[in-house]
Amino acid sequence: MTVISIILPVFDAAATVGEAIDSMLAQTEPDWELITVDDGSTDDSLRVLHAAARRDERIRVLAREHRGLVPTLNDGLAAARGRFVARMDADDVALPERLLRQRRHLEQRPEIGVVATRVSFDGDPARQAGFARHVDWSNTLLSHDEISLARFVESPIVHPTVMFRRELVERAGTYADGAFPEDYELWLRWLEAGVRFEKLPDPLLRWRDAGSRLSRVDPRYATDAFYRVKAFYLARWLARENPHHPKIVVWGAGRVTRRRVEHLAAHGIEVAAFVDIDARKIGKTIDGVPVVSMEKLPPPGQAFVVPYVASVDARRLIETQLRAFGYRPGRDYIPAA
Repeated sequence: MTVISIILPVFDAAATVGEAIDSMLAQTEPDWELITVDDGSTDDSLRVLHAAARRDERIRVLAREHRGLVPTLNDGLAAARGRFVARMDADDVALPERLLRQRRHLEQRPEIGVVATRVSFDGDPARQAGFARHVDWSNTLLSHDEISLARFVESPIVHPTVMFRRELVERAGTYADGAFPEDYELWLRWLEAGVRFEKLPDPLLRWRDAGSRLSRVDPRYATDAFYRVKAFYLARWLARENPHHPKIVVWGAGRVTRRRVEHLAAHGIEVAAFVDIDARKIGKTIDGVPVVSMEKLPPPGQAFVVPYVASVDARRLIETQLRAFGYRPGRDYIPAA
């Protein structure tokens, strides 16, 4: 039985997919199959894939009409024969030790279902500052607890770095097709199902931010799509973990935060108060909800707080203050964005 099946979806990636495949051929782990799934490319991608398959019998080519990323990924999963499934994108490059180290990690840690890696940013950090900030933030999250607690901020792991146990697909489901980012929804669903995640501390993938990347051009990756899917799973998490359910205290009273909270309200979550440091807002009410200073926060155990801010620096300051008040992450508060 093949040890590792690598799923590589391809659509109009003739310029880059050869390098991605070469990085698989350079792996120090020899026991793998590379399942390339061409999603109706209109360029020379399919020719590149067939040429690669002639070079190495471990490379398989599936070709079909264009249906989109989620059906492409699920077709790859259905064809996978390995005990472990890894992901790779057609415009990224894996370092040679990646597969070997991930396989060993899963074999040595049977309680871990998904192992990702840190990434190096292959782009211009000045022109692509937002992408670079996301890489820096994601690279801080290594342990299961860190990944789990950060899940409602942004996607805590980089999709093309993952390797997971194949049985998770039967236990917790495949990629879902909908108005949301398919990878983030899968991580939220698997975390909710109790799957444990970890991340290797070394950057074992060069992650590129191409202008054509789906996260830049597909409406499923728009900011509001992230808000909706986060709110759905955050509301379910709060229903299980918040002892004061359905009431929460939201730290942040700006217009953007209030839009995010509206998604939570649609799932029955009630805001008891907003916390803000802006003296112009403190003492006022927003839709009947009071805005209070941080000094007015109830003692730990008497409220559950959701810091709902996008800025990494602001979120760190808020969490530092909450800890100083005695609030503990996961028990008394959960960060979101």
